[in-house]
Amino acid sequence: MIILITGASHTGKTALAQKLLEKYKFPYLSIDHLKMGLIRSKNTDLTPLSSDDNLTAYLWPIVREMIKTAIENKQNLIIEGCYIPFDFAKDFEKEYLDNIKYYCLIMSKKYIENNFSEIKKYASVIENRLYDDCTLEDLLDDNVKNLELAKKHKVNYILIDDKYEIELS
Repeated sequence: MIILITGASHTGKTALAQKLLEKYKFPYLSIDHLKMGLIRSKNTDLTPLSSDDNLTAYLWPIVREMIKTAIENKQNLIIEGCYIPFDFAKDFEKEYLDNIKYYCLIMSKKYIENNFSEIKKYASVIENRLYDDCTLEDLLDDNVKNLELAKKHKVNYILIDDKYEIELS
């Protein structure tokens, strides 16, 4: 089984992946680690400040083929990151899709406005962010955009509205 977890920055993708690792003993891959490995090794001209669209265009083909390999080898894997496209399913045949669960974490406007200081506080709960430029406006915009895209592409999404409790089915 492959579990894909995506969403805007600060929605808890890495924390959820860590919880799933502890519960199911499935390894997980942070696409941010792959990104930084490729950037630091000078295998790309992209930078951490490159647009998400450019990073997705570069990283997704690599991640997509890793997913296929894991499925072919009957391996479980959790992959988390904001570089998983909403139209991911177009890249897989049915036998692959039968082994993939996709979840997009989305925070509601109400949740963000009522909990922004807590969201920022927990930004480094799993990974140590050396620089955090997240603003209330960016977080609101990114989550609205992701909700629209999730609905447009008819993918699974988890709306975090009242409190932050996530269970995957």
